[in-house]
Amino acid sequence: MERLRRLLAAVEGRPYGAYKRLAGRYRLPGLELAVDHVQGDPFAAPSRVTLEVPMETARLPEGWWRDPVRRLALEDYLARRVAEAIATHVRGHRGSGKSGEVAILPCGQEVLRRTSVVVGPSKVEARITVGLPAAGRRCLGREAEAILLGELPRVARHALTADHLDAAAVAAHLDTVEDHHHLQGWLEAAGLAAFVADGSLLPRASGVDDRPLAAGGLPFEAPEGLARVVELPHAGPVRGLAIPQGVTLIVGGGFHGKSTLLRALERGVHPHVPGDGRERIATLASAVKVRAEDGRAVGAVDIRPFIDNLPLGRDCRRFTTDNASGSTSQAAAIVEALGVGCRLLLLDEDTSATNFMIRDARMQQLVARSQEPITPFLHRVRELHERLGVSTILVMGGSGDYFEVADTVIQME
Repeated sequence: MERLRRLLAAVEGRPYGAYKRLAGRYRLPGLELAVDHVQGDPFAAPSRVTLEVPMETARLPEGWWRDPVRRLALEDYLARRVAEAIATHVRGHRGSGKSGEVAILPCGQEVLRRTSVVVGPSKVEARITVGLPAAGRRCLGREAEAILLGELPRVARHALTADHLDAAAVAAHLDTVEDHHHLQGWLEAAGLAAFVADGSLLPRASGVDDRPLAAGGLPFEAPEGLARVVELPHAGPVRGLAIPQGVTLIVGGGFHGKSTLLRALERGVHPHVPGDGRERIATLASAVKVRAEDGRAVGAVDIRPFIDNLPLGRDCRRFTTDNASGSTSQAAAIVEALGVGCRLLLLDEDTSATNFMIRDARMQQLVARSQEPITPFLHRVRELHERLGVSTILVMGGSGDYFEVADTVIQME
């Protein structure tokens, strides 16, 4: 600690490059601080710092982290607590550029495997960024001391030690993730593609805010014909909508929640934080949402199952373009998804290329099959399930053609 204090005093007022000498490891009371990378300029990306708290200091119960699923949940929880502690205990901007800015990779509503916090048998690590303070391009060593020797130890103490954590909140976070893991494993054994628990809150605050809608959202309720009850380790028996594997249509009037349900299923590959409203929604882990992406690049993808015999003899076995159309981009996306092991495709007609999805009887009469290079998804969706074991969930509101190939139809009310 004193070595770091002396170094910070020595760089006071010197050109910003003097901070480079801080790189290294320092023992502080109750933790070890590692300066992994020092930024070259106050306006550059902030410096990278690791806070390491020994497990004998952190005193995190072994039951919180010994199991891989619970460890993932705990690391996610601690990353959120570090962000809260930074907001509470760090003064923030002080000087030019990014001076004084302390941050950890932000967390969304999903619980994900993170590298910003790592829990191991011997220690807990939090990996953060710190903008070393400067006036212009001159070091502010005393301000850096306030951050590194004052604020960061407080952050570590309040976010990474059991004495300062809410044990009930930790348990709720871990139990929620463990329940989702169990639910996702049950899907495959039960021959299901997805599950949506009764009481789930699907609407989000806005199109750019993934938090739950504050008011006005209706809790989900499964129709009796598709309802199943699953026994979860912590939540106990939970009733909900059990979507079977195969071809499933989600239909209903406009603004009835079809796309909202599909978005919830799309996100159901990951667990969610307690209170999100989607904690007990699970989808097969390999599910992929597919849409048309006009203008995307495609590299050496075999799109012949959907598109072949293009004009001018273009190669569809290794189709390559820097500017794909809606139909070719969607065909390529499906082939790419299948190539990485996708077992469930999610599609919404609102974001799909119409000529890729359907070709009605009148158009087939007008345009000869020999003149049409596109085989609509409608003509492949059953083959995908019966030959490859790939299920599909589609949102449909404007075409009834898919009723002929569907195993299950869900109408939103």
